Amino acid sequence: MNTHSLKLLLILLTITFPSTQCDDDLVDQICKKTPFYDLCISTLKSNSNGKDVKGLAGVMADTMLSDATDTLSYIRAEINRTPDPKIERALAYCAELYIPVVKYNLPQAIDALSKGQFDFAADGISDAAKEADSCEKMISWSQELAALSDRNKLIHSLSDVAVAIVKILLKG
Repeated sequence: MNTHSLKLLLILLTITFPSTQCDDDLVDQICKKTPFYDLCISTLKSNSNGKDVKGLAGVMADTMLSDATDTLSYIRAEINRTPDPKIERALAYCAELYIPVVKYNLPQAIDALSKGQFDFAADGISDAAKEADSCEKMISWSQELAALSDRNKLIHSLSDVAVAIVKILLKG
């Protein structure tokens, strides 16, 4: 490697490393202002496309959409698997709750975030948590649906973190 290439490599490393440290510092500062620090840190550090608070809020909302979509797929698979009509009805109810979350609430919240409409984004994100809570109430009696219960609780917790980050944006 010639001297010129080595100098260029060192300059690039010098430029890149501090920005990574800065991003990590921002993630840490933001996550300390949320109700679930560890969840916030693990989510944002594993998916950190966000270079600012708005970007971090977007990462949380995207993660919620991905998890809600996975949850809806899980519910549909369980509907087809269960022989128990009572469980099937509870799952169908939950599917009806998650469909608008996946198709409308969260995509619209993500769009609102990108447009700077933070109140609307917070409402859409909060609605997702409310639907997960409604599903949870419907299935809480069944040990067989414990995995879905865990998914509902995760959606609620992700929502709490995302809304806390959006509230930081609202404060300016």
